[in-house]
Amino acid sequence: MTTISAPSEPYRAVRWWLISVAALIALMVLVGGATRLTESGLSIVEWKPVTGSLPPLSAAQWTEAFEAYKKIPQYRELNAGMSLSEFKEIFWWEWSHRLLGRFIGVAYLLPFLFFLWRGGLSRELKRRLWLLFALGGLQGAVGWWMVASGLSERVEVSQYRLATHLVLALLIFAGIVWTVRRLKERAQIAAPARLRFTSALLLVVTFVQIYLGALVAGLRAGRAYNTWPEIDGALIPSAERLWFETPWWRNMFDNVLTVQFEHRMTAYALFVLAALHAFDAVRSRAGLAASGALWLFAAVSLQAVLGILTLLNQVPIGLALAHQAVAIAVLTFAVMQTERLASRQSAETQPRVVPVSQPG
Repeated sequence: MTTISAPSEPYRAVRWWLISVAALIALMVLVGGATRLTESGLSIVEWKPVTGSLPPLSAAQWTEAFEAYKKIPQYRELNAGMSLSEFKEIFWWEWSHRLLGRFIGVAYLLPFLFFLWRGGLSRELKRRLWLLFALGGLQGAVGWWMVASGLSERVEVSQYRLATHLVLALLIFAGIVWTVRRLKERAQIAAPARLRFTSALLLVVTFVQIYLGALVAGLRAGRAYNTWPEIDGALIPSAERLWFETPWWRNMFDNVLTVQFEHRMTAYALFVLAALHAFDAVRSRAGLAASGALWLFAAVSLQAVLGILTLLNQVPIGLALAHQAVAIAVLTFAVMQTERLASRQSAETQPRVVPVSQPG
């Protein structure tokens, strides 16, 4: 009797579990986007991680929730005179968003504990899964930190905190997609180093663009300057309009014109970079990396078209959510392309030792 290393898929169940969690996170991001677009995010003014799972179940509880909402600036300055039925409409969006977050936590933790109990996870994989779990817990705290910014002095949440909340959610999503990819044996793709560099750069620029998109949403900047390709009457607005706030760097986060201009310029950069990467991958005959680059460029192109249409139509909820959904697709393709070209020296999969009868 001797032993050999045999190819196997010991992590198939783990992969499907993580794919399901990633899909739930994508859904969560879209529900969060709808919550923002419907101005529903401040309708629940308390953070009750356990008891908050239940919505109001009686007329008295609905009245109590509504009275709590009436105490914050958003109601007094934007929604004064709102009826209880109108309050319920925004309440259900925010409650659904929070409930989905709790469900994702359970959907991640319980299977993870089962896999730990059953054994067989590599040390590297366990470290990565614990890190993702910790980031998920942090995301819950960041969500409340974001909501709290709109409960006392503002009529909406801080765009800084909104952008942090979105980027952290998609960082967790990207980490799961990367981990799923690493759980299956694949041959290393022979490709020029510049392809690896540009794929990683595309991923970084995608995250920057997502952050800027969240700032645009937080400032409602998409409802201003609804022309294209000109913005504020020119392809490049005047410096006096872009940089009038002091200190100058605040314009990059607080100035509606500057933030939308940044978002547009980064979109152009992402489009050009994706096109060059796809051209280089095809010219280099990089196999699967070439097809991956083409899919990424197609997603970026579609995202650009949706972005323009969303802007020109002043952010209707359907187009806005489609724009956000394709952003998730762009991120997915960018992560897959970067992982495809990255070194696989530290893959999570480890050969399973299988007994084999030796003829004698």
